[in-house]
This record gives sequence, C-alpha cells and structure tokens, in this order.
Amino acid sequence: MIIYWTIFLFYANFGCALNKDVIQPDPVIVTQLGQSVSLTCFSRSHFIRVSWFKQTVGEKPLLMASSYFHTKNSFYSNNFNKDFTETKRLSVKSGVDSCNLTISKTESGDSATYYCGAMVESELKFGEGTVLIVKDSGCNSMSVLQQPLSESVQPGDSVILNCTINTETCAGEHSVYWFRHGSGEYHPGIIYTHGDRNDQCEKSPEAGHSCVYNLLKRNLSLSDAGTYYCAVSSCGDIVFGNGTKLDIDHKRYF
Repeated sequence: MIIYWTIFLFYANFGCALNKDVIQPDPVIVTQLGQSVSLTCFSRSHFIRVSWFKQTVGEKPLLMASSYFHTKNSFYSNNFNKDFTETKRLSVKSGVDSCNLTISKTESGDSATYYCGAMVESELKFGEGTVLIVKDSGCNSMSVLQQPLSESVQPGDSVILNCTINTETCAGEHSVYWFRHGSGEYHPGIIYTHGDRNDQCEKSPEAGHSCVYNLLKRNLSLSDAGTYYCAVSSCGDIVFGNGTKLDIDHKRYF
C-alpha cells in the first residue's frame, strides 16, 4: 500500500517547518457545492507577507496568492490569476494579524488542503492546514468502521489501525485522511493521507468486499498517544469513523 506523506512532502518541498505562530483554527471545513466558504489564518507575530497554498491529494502544493501587510497589495500566481481577477471567485482579505481566503461558488475541484504561510522576521512559517471538502448532495452515503476501538501498547512497539469503508464507496474515487487528537489538544491534526488510487484499496472478503486501509505506527512513544480518526472523502462527501483510542503504557519508563 502506498501512503502519501502529504504533510512531510509539503514542508520538504519548501524547506520550512510547521509553526505554532501561524494558526489555522479549522482543520476540516465541509461545504455544499456552489456555496461560499472562508478559510481563516491568524498570526501570533507581526507578519510581512502572507501566502496561501493549495494541495490536492498526491500532488505538489501550488502557490495561490500572496498579500503584503504594509502595501496591502496582493499578487496571484498564474494558475489562479483568472479566478482572482476575472471571475472573482477567489479573494484574500488581510487584517492586522490575519489573512483569510474566500472561495465563492465552490466547485468539486476546490476540495483540497489549504496552507497559510506567514513571513515573520525573515522566516516563512506555516499553519497546520485546512482540509476543504466540497459536498455534492447527489452522492450516495458512506459508512466507515474503525477497529479496534482501543489499543494499549508499550513504548517502542508497533501497531496497525484499520479503517473499513463499504463496497459502494470503493467503486468510485475516494480519499482517506487520518487525524490524531491528543490529550489537551484543541483540535485533531492531519497525520497521513491516502490518495484516490485503486491500488491502495485492500479488498477484504471477510468484510463483505469492503475496502480496508491500514495505518502502521512504528516505534511508538508517549507523544503518539491519543484518538486516531479515519475520514473518507468521496464525491464531495466526508464521513468520520468512530475513532481508535491508542494508549501508551509508560510504566516501562520507570
């Protein structure tokens, strides 16, 4: 099974690191096809420039627009210039410590992960990203099952978490996201993304010809503890699994 290390590849390509100074408060936004949506980005520090990037599953991130604090001017990349300047379907609005991206009349192609990057003291710092799902009301429903419901392991161990989706969903293109919600954290963060390729779907006769996606975690540490959620996106719809709670027994440390 091929796993797209989406977050890792993004920061590797740009030579930057995720930073808590840049906050994207919404990890996932679901909207209906044709509706408008605003993606929010805050900076704890004074920024010089803020840029928005779009990354579809399995693809490289693309620069959409950059806004400068002092001049209030915005610049758009060639790939998105028409939507910003002609159709006006895209727009950015900068404030003292924020820069929001608004998408009007959403299309299915708008479904992607959007990253906000702020230039702070000559260093480009990124938020954790916002997954936008554009939902098509004409699509069929999905079901997602996660096993096991809970797992207790020792530090240094490995574990496999399962996510099963029904046969109907397997028939079409779909993407699978994994989120981890640690104790005391404000919201879950994206950790892995499976692309929409058929060879990543393991057909399981025991599960009624459903698709089974596995998340392998090796050399576990205390920081890996939390609840892991599997989310399946297909035809603009997204459904979350019931979650698997992973407990790390720290007694070995004493």
